[in-house]
Amino acid sequence: MKTYIVGNWKLNFTVGEASVYLHKLLQKLPNYRDVEVVVAPSTMALQPLSLQVDRHKIKLAAQNAFYRDYGAYTGETSFTQLYGVVDYCIIGHSERRYLFGEDDKMIAKKVEAAIRNKITPILCIGETESERAFGETADVIRDQLIGGLREVSEEDLDKVIVAYEPVWAISSAKSAKLASPDDVDEVVKLIRKTIEELYGKEAAENMPVLFGGSVNPSNAGGYLTVPGVNGLLAGSSSLILSQFIDIIDVAKRVQR
Repeated sequence: MKTYIVGNWKLNFTVGEASVYLHKLLQKLPNYRDVEVVVAPSTMALQPLSLQVDRHKIKLAAQNAFYRDYGAYTGETSFTQLYGVVDYCIIGHSERRYLFGEDDKMIAKKVEAAIRNKITPILCIGETESERAFGETADVIRDQLIGGLREVSEEDLDKVIVAYEPVWAISSAKSAKLASPDDVDEVVKLIRKTIEELYGKEAAENMPVLFGGSVNPSNAGGYLTVPGVNGLLAGSSSLILSQFIDIIDVAKRVQR
């Protein structure tokens, strides 16, 4: 199975800055066959970067999209419009859930719309600090996973990636803490157990599961050696070219 290294740029970089970053990344990055490098610029930068990117080295992801293909939805961008521009879309990120009020029903529609438009959804799930403190992690993970996959058939499950991003460990959180490899291991096992209950053992074993939460070059190796972790979703460290390249290099070394 591939190792996925995904950089979520969030609301950073102008179109020009994003283009310069991508140019430098393409210059420094070898063509890794078994490491899938993905960057998620802002929507404004996606189309021009799609003309610049070498898809043998790097794939593009959208940070968000709307589940309707067409219609009177002012300000939205559909998966249909993103077809051919991106290969992936981040869906259900905690900032979409908690800042913009997206619930599991909407997230499930977005996952289905991504698959319908031949874009791989990266379904993000994760508990808040208070949910963790009250021992609700398992319930939250199960509910978000089941809710997000409710529109996904057994035949389409292999078109989905799941990313575990504990909200309390994201660097933008006010009191962010580092998740330990043991913390990650526990939740990844729960994710695979839930997938097995829904879709069977083979589906659970084949599901790519990523981890995201204050990922940096120093801790990337520890997370990537957790059994069942198939990659990383990086935020702030993906904005610093040298750090992002270091994380990619770590992923390559861990695979050997």
